[in-house]
Amino acid sequence: MDNVKAIVLRAAGINCDLETEHALELAGATADRMHINRVIDNPAMLDGYQILVFPGGFSYGDDVAAGKILANQVVHHLSEILHKFIEDGKLVLGICNGFQVMIKTGIVPGLGGAGKLSLTDQKVTLTDNDCGQFQDRWVYLQPGTDRCVFLDADKRLYLPMAHGEGKIVADSEDTLAQIKNHGFVAFRYVDADGNYGEFPINPNGSQDHIAALTDSTGRAMGMMPHPERCVRWTQHPHWTRLKDREGIADGMTIFTNAVNYVKENF
Repeated sequence: MDNVKAIVLRAAGINCDLETEHALELAGATADRMHINRVIDNPAMLDGYQILVFPGGFSYGDDVAAGKILANQVVHHLSEILHKFIEDGKLVLGICNGFQVMIKTGIVPGLGGAGKLSLTDQKVTLTDNDCGQFQDRWVYLQPGTDRCVFLDADKRLYLPMAHGEGKIVADSEDTLAQIKNHGFVAFRYVDADGNYGEFPINPNGSQDHIAALTDSTGRAMGMMPHPERCVRWTQHPHWTRLKDREGIADGMTIFTNAVNYVKENF
């Protein structure tokens, strides 16, 4: 497929939709920003897209809990079409607040079945950072699986993060073991050498240092850091001192892999 089409859902409080649209277009996709109400009015419009992104921000002011109101809208109005979207082999990405939406809809890790949306069957949640404060810093991410289409299994990324509710917590040790042992962890927080550590290496206290989760298909991923904020080397905090700036900026890895997957499989 030559013309890859991506849809970036927005709602009140979303503030990273423009950057996400730009990143997708840099990767070679045609990207449309679309308000959630337009999609609710015409769910069939999703049939015309191969990539769906829930971008970052503070949807509906994070009232009740981060991403909860937007998750309610998705489950109540778009559950069937979104399940079909995933079953058709298409891609879903959630970034920061978008990850919170994907967690609260059950899209990731999707232990109840790929693409089965639910507001009451979450075995994993995102809660307040251990430090009790909003954290805005750059972090290293180590891939945790080789079956998620958004990442390169051997490529550690350096990306910015900015969130107050980013701590991954499972409902039981059994759930955490299932996530770890069956390839649901897409990225973990590490240091520059790939080692695990406490704050600030793990900026929120997530269990098992988890920064991103995928589902059983590897085609849906939610992540707390912001790849759309590092799509050019001049956005890197040390860009003037980098000796090697060959290749693409780390954030583009996520979007380029998504677009290339669609080109190769549709």
